[in-house]
Amino acid sequence: MPAVGTPVAAASWLAAGGSKPRPDLGAILRSYRHASGLTQQHLADLLGFDRTYISMIECGRRSVSDRGTLAHIASALAMPPYALGIAGHDDADVASILAFGTSVVRLADVARHSGQAAEAVSELWPLITRLEARIFAGRAETAMMRLLAEARVSLGVALGDLLPEERLATAARWTGRALRIGWDLGDGELLALVLRRHGNELRKAGYAAAGIVRLKQSLQIDDQPARKGAGLVLLARAAAEAGQADLLDTIADQCVRVLRSAPGQEVLFNAFTVREVRLRGLIATGRTRRAIDLAESFTADDEPPTPQWRVIERITTADMLARAGDERVAASMLAAAASDAETLRRPHQVQRIIRLTGRPGTLTGYPARDQALAAYCKGLRCAAFITSRK
Repeated sequence: MPAVGTPVAAASWLAAGGSKPRPDLGAILRSYRHASGLTQQHLADLLGFDRTYISMIECGRRSVSDRGTLAHIASALAMPPYALGIAGHDDADVASILAFGTSVVRLADVARHSGQAAEAVSELWPLITRLEARIFAGRAETAMMRLLAEARVSLGVALGDLLPEERLATAARWTGRALRIGWDLGDGELLALVLRRHGNELRKAGYAAAGIVRLKQSLQIDDQPARKGAGLVLLARAAAEAGQADLLDTIADQCVRVLRSAPGQEVLFNAFTVREVRLRGLIATGRTRRAIDLAESFTADDEPPTPQWRVIERITTADMLARAGDERVAASMLAAAASDAETLRRPHQVQRIIRLTGRPGTLTGYPARDQALAAYCKGLRCAAFITSRK
């Protein structure tokens, strides 16, 4: 007989009734048995009940409302009391952890968008450690599992901002850990969020095709305009990096249509990000002339949603100018971008500059490359320090 209270058994009540106002005790017991590999007789022996009593509860022919009996069942099966519809001494602790953890994740996302990804990592790691210890001990409440998924995906994205390109698989592994929870909980909004962020981290780690699959799955689940727009922007980037020009054009057109029908400012979906992604995609798919024509048709009114998007846009514009022969202006933009990328701790944007300035016969004799190399070496030491603490 499996050990009672193991993580798989303790989590078995989640789908059966973890968040219902009046949990279905029969469904919970049946789900617990299946997850633990128990027969009705085994479960009856564990609880000190008769097998026929267990059978009647599972079939719905007998209800249990006695608080003492429900508390006994919860204790024996290592479930939180509220999973069976009763309050326990742990409820206040659960509420405080959820309130604190939700605040940490929200503030970490704000810090990351403000260019402080290292601070976000430092805040998220202790929270994740605490949540994982609690869940491993068998206290896997639905809301706690959701919070763990949100914290893991937020940590993965923050690491994706901090780490150099050759180490971005670490970020994708963390978002992937969140994805497993998302699938299990069956929460559509959570699953779409995790799929969207995991797909983007896969793209950044060099797995553009896998990223496209996850991003398409996210769009199939969530059609809320702003979140759909964010997914489309990320899908367009993945399509460009995969060299899928037709998919890029299709998604870019969808971005423009959605933006016109639902204008507004969202970190990943606004006029600035759509413009940048279209330009970068055209360059990546070998259509520099079209990118230049498109850039000339834009106005300069749109502001970047976050400081890092200004860096991204400057590098893209410099790439376009260098290809068009205006190396002096391109080099000046890259120097400014390198300085800002170092300040914001964006090593993969520094690496973009190194690649651009390393193309044969392009941007030779300008200081931008040396500046970027120095920033990259400094960033490697910082990234090594941060990840060594995890």
